[in-house]
Amino acid sequence: MQARRAARELALILFSQFEKEITKYSKKDFEEIMVKSVRILSNSAMEELNLTVGSLIDIKESLSSYEAEHESNLSRPMGAKNKPVQIPMTDEMIQKVDTMLDVAEKAILGLEIAEFSTLENQSEVKNYTIEIAEQFKNNHKTVDEQIQKYSNGWDISRLVKIDKDILRIAITELLFIKDTPIKVIVDEAVELAKKYSTEDSSSFVNGILAKVIVENGLKG
Repeated sequence: MQARRAARELALILFSQFEKEITKYSKKDFEEIMVKSVRILSNSAMEELNLTVGSLIDIKESLSSYEAEHESNLSRPMGAKNKPVQIPMTDEMIQKVDTMLDVAEKAILGLEIAEFSTLENQSEVKNYTIEIAEQFKNNHKTVDEQIQKYSNGWDISRLVKIDKDILRIAITELLFIKDTPIKVIVDEAVELAKKYSTEDSSSFVNGILAKVIVENGLKG
């Protein structure tokens, strides 16, 4: 995982922890909340890994039951070891595996971000996360005005919070940090929306950012 991608994921969790007006936070506050956010990620990853283990146990039990109840084993003497049997790959089994893979991927991602944030040589993650928070703090009115202006009449206070935070991070990068390619910022904002928000959020986020880019004459 690239450091800045990890920083955006961490910034999204950081933004979700704000409990008061952004202007009331200091850089030290941001750093303390970020540590808390890393702990949240680590705990969440552990929970998701436990769910993965649970899913694996369910699959193993299903396979064992299928083997034991297969006609070729029901006719065997009591105490005899079951013979392996072929199994049909049912939709239910595929769905269980897909769920397990999804949970495992999220757990791995959470642990990667936590690792990036704690390693001494990966201070770029911490620094860039704090820079996003600081730049948003200094320019929050402008950023929120952009969201309000291009959200087709929606009251910004009624937007899904995670969508709003994803947009805040991306617009802050586009307008006030400006050292990452525009396509990277937009693509990763869309990916965050797909991963953490509603079914329609990715197209909503993409549409707003496209308008911000065009109306502000951004290039690069």
